Amino acid sequence: MTDFRLLLEQEIPRLRRYARALARDASRADDLVQSCLARALAKSHLWQPGTDLRAWLFTILHNQHVNDVRRAVREGISVPVDDMAPVLATPSTQGASLRLRDLERALDRLPEEQRQVLLLVGLEGMRYEEVARVLSVPVGTVRSRLSRGRDMLRQLMDLKPEDEPLTEGPPRPRAHRTLPDDAFRQI
Repeated sequence: MTDFRLLLEQEIPRLRRYARALARDASRADDLVQSCLARALAKSHLWQPGTDLRAWLFTILHNQHVNDVRRAVREGISVPVDDMAPVLATPSTQGASLRLRDLERALDRLPEEQRQVLLLVGLEGMRYEEVARVLSVPVGTVRSRLSRGRDMLRQLMDLKPEDEPLTEGPPRPRAHRTLPDDAFRQI
């Protein structure tokens, strides 16, 4: 049990990072991680040593988030204006901050399924097979959600695909490319 707790403790930073990206609120994310850890400890007898603990924990975290979202929809969501006023009244003056804000807004506009896959692959560096286990979907679904999510994110952020020039003028037709087998592993 002590080994399990040590392994669990090592995963907390990753869980917090993913929870913050999902919940988009630090205190809700911390609550989500705490619920995940409590459930993992209570169900530790179900985890099999030698299997991927991170995927198991991310599955618990993901399912807890889905349950929280469903509960919020049932009960209704209220956000006190006073809590949001400082965020809305403080404009960012630096370019990097603006780009991060734009990215966050674009991520918020993505469908939940695409955002989850983008965060797990891009932020957490998980392999497609791990993401498929966490989200309980086929690997092909992970790939298609990732592809659609990337495309939509580019559109929302007004970015051009990698092989198009960033100069003004009429768009060039894109040449058909054959991608190497490992291209799908890169975000």
